[in-house]
Amino acid sequence: MLHNTLLAALGTQEILVILVVVLLLFGGKKIPELMSGLGKGIREFNNGKDGVEEKEGKGEEGKA
Repeated sequence: MLHNTLLAALGTQEILVILVVVLLLFGGKKIPELMSGLGKGIREFNNGKDGVEEKEGKGEEGKA
C-alpha cells in the first residue's frame, strides 16, 4: 500500500533527478554491475520463496 502511494507521489521530474544522482554517484560503468547483482538477488529470493512454498505444500499433503 505504501509502495503505491510512494510511486504516485513521485513525478517524472523527481524520477529523473533520482536517476541523475545515481548516475553521478556510481558512474556509467558501475550501474550495469549493480543491476546484475540486484537481478541475481531477486532471482535467489524468488527461488528461496518457491522452495518454501513447495515444502509447505508437501507438509500439508502429509497431514491430510
